[in-house]
Amino acid sequence: MRVLVAEDHASLARSIANGLREEGYAVDLTFDGDEALRWATINSYDCAVLDVMLPSKNGWTILETLRREGNKTPVLFLTAKDAIEDRVKGLNLGADDYLVKPFDWKELVARVRAIIRRRHDQPAQTVKVADLEIDLASKTVHRAGNSINLSAREYALLEYLALRVGQVVSRSEIWEHLYDQNDESVSNVVDVYIGYLRSKIDRDHNPKLIHTRRGMGYVLSANAT
Repeated sequence: MRVLVAEDHASLARSIANGLREEGYAVDLTFDGDEALRWATINSYDCAVLDVMLPSKNGWTILETLRREGNKTPVLFLTAKDAIEDRVKGLNLGADDYLVKPFDWKELVARVRAIIRRRHDQPAQTVKVADLEIDLASKTVHRAGNSINLSAREYALLEYLALRVGQVVSRSEIWEHLYDQNDESVSNVVDVYIGYLRSKIDRDHNPKLIHTRRGMGYVLSANAT
């Protein structure tokens, strides 16, 4: 999953970005409101974490502009303001959630996860496909009751397919949601990691769950047709 973080307090911003990367997210980080709006306009994010008081353009203005242009990127506001009217203003503009500083790190991660699940119409934190079970909170994977050890990037790919279970996902969509703008991975990296996943998820099991739709992309499904 790909997250935009816009926060003008440099040390806090880097802490949030690094923490989310450790959780397996691709993160684009900016300290400036104009840049945050530009990135949110040209990139596809699963969640944007926006500080309200950003230089050049505040979080409210960014969100108002995005919603006016039909951009539905989910937004979690971070702010030092705890006034009810400020929270109401953000929510009325179309924010998905609101977190007041200082906040607990675990709460921020839980809120980001919940926002992303809602974005992909997956309210439950566990996705089951045949005998495959993916826990989106603990980031653990089991098949036929056995634990499957995945690298962070393998898990991120499986999680994205799981959030779109039954839907064909193109290579470009996968790339856009799993890699940030500074990633220098080669163009065939998606196919390489699909191969890694198949080796761990499907090789010793039936039915096969990761399918190629030629010319279209990949789908996670118990149905091969």
